[in-house]
Amino acid sequence: MGTAFIILLVFAFFIFMSSFFTVKQQSSVIIERFGKFQSVRNSGLQLKIPVVDRVAGRVNLKIQQLDVIIETKTRDNVFIKMKVSVQFKVIQEKVYDAFYKLEYPHDQITAYVFDVVRAEVPKLKLDDVFERKDDIAIAVKRELNEAMTTYGYDIINTLVTDIDPDIQVKNAMNRINAADREKTAAEFEAESSRIRIVAKAKAEAESKRLQGQGIADQRREIARGLVESVEVLNNVGINSQEASALIVVTQHYDTLQAIGADANSNLILLPNSPQAGSDMLNNMVASFTASNQVGEMMKKTNKKVEKPKPIQPQSGYEDDIQPETK
Repeated sequence: MGTAFIILLVFAFFIFMSSFFTVKQQSSVIIERFGKFQSVRNSGLQLKIPVVDRVAGRVNLKIQQLDVIIETKTRDNVFIKMKVSVQFKVIQEKVYDAFYKLEYPHDQITAYVFDVVRAEVPKLKLDDVFERKDDIAIAVKRELNEAMTTYGYDIINTLVTDIDPDIQVKNAMNRINAADREKTAAEFEAESSRIRIVAKAKAEAESKRLQGQGIADQRREIARGLVESVEVLNNVGINSQEASALIVVTQHYDTLQAIGADANSNLILLPNSPQAGSDMLNNMVASFTASNQVGEMMKKTNKKVEKPKPIQPQSGYEDDIQPETK
């Protein structure tokens, strides 16, 4: 009698303890009574009728993430693999729908993601897929929200986290980018070379101009000095011809002095003798004198030349011509 009572008491204790259960934060518990939905219990200590009520399942209310990898083709016939991350959660007010209406939510979400991505990506070229991945993510989110809200799920966000073309396509794209960068670098190098050449040509042109201007100024000053020298020599009784010859001889000796001042010079003047300067002076004076004499004779000759007289017909010539008689 005492043993049966103890067993009954222990059994009653376990029945009593099974009436209590706890629900964790950010989760809900579905209670069924004889297989029929009874209630939704939220976080905290909860009470149920032993044997009659049972915990049918627990629903996670936290934000979950599902990564979907899709292989599809672009408009320019490039096969790519895309990774779409879907962040979703169960709406707390629709725990019943999430638990009873949809058995495999991950499969449902994956199916919708496949459907949207394979409808959007074939409209775009490969480059456009990279540039407009946010548009694809927005389209996936819009489609999922319309479908999954009915089942008690809220789509928080969708992200296209990876776009992976075929390895050959990636190598080709890398070669294209490398060639484009090399082309750009070559254009910049060519432009730089052109700028250097133009700048060098401008500098050389400016140098030549200044050099020519310097030579012109030098010659102008030399001519002015020669004029002054001739005037000075004329004042002391030396005529212009002798003065010119003397200046040329002086320049000749200045040149010889300049050549002799350079110890490394290999220049040889032939003929060269101590009498060369004197001979040059005498020859130049004689040449100038002869030139003046020839000029004077030509002037006198031109004055003596008279104009030729016109030819007159001979007298009696007309009388010798008799008319012909019949």
